[in-house]
Amino acid sequence: MDPGHAAENHGQPAAAARYDLRILRAMRQMIHYVDLYSKQLASAHRITAPQLVCLLTVVEKSPTTATAIGREIQLSASTVVGILDRLEEKGLITRERDRIDRRLVYIRATALGAALAQNAPSPLQATLANMLGTLPEKEQATIARSLERIAGLMAAQRLDAAPSVASSSRPVSTIK
Repeated sequence: MDPGHAAENHGQPAAAARYDLRILRAMRQMIHYVDLYSKQLASAHRITAPQLVCLLTVVEKSPTTATAIGREIQLSASTVVGILDRLEEKGLITRERDRIDRRLVYIRATALGAALAQNAPSPLQATLANMLGTLPEKEQATIARSLERIAGLMAAQRLDAAPSVASSSRPVSTIK
């Protein structure tokens, strides 16, 4: 068995040492539940989780640019532009070109967008957020560090989140 893909067995069956598969399954399960919650959020509040995360970032960093938003929330510029299009259609943000450098477009939340951001539910499932809140702070920090470490390892390997053969150094997503 490849040492890069399995830990020491310590008397356990080889399948139990396949942490790579366990991690992948857990990540896929998390993605599935995030997707389901986004659909529930869209149904109840007319905004998806990615749109809400983007709106919250606009409110927090305003005025900002699509590039800055993409860096902040780890999405490609093209994905962010699509999300911003939908937020603008809903009257939640405005875009304004810089008067000196016309290439720059600043994004700001409208009053409606700011109100929605202030009163919006968590972009994270409420049940999960509540359950995490019941864990000791040290355990919450450990979970956060572990997930950040996995993301960092993936970024270090320059893995592409999109299903494609070519890899990219910039964040890629198909989230709408």
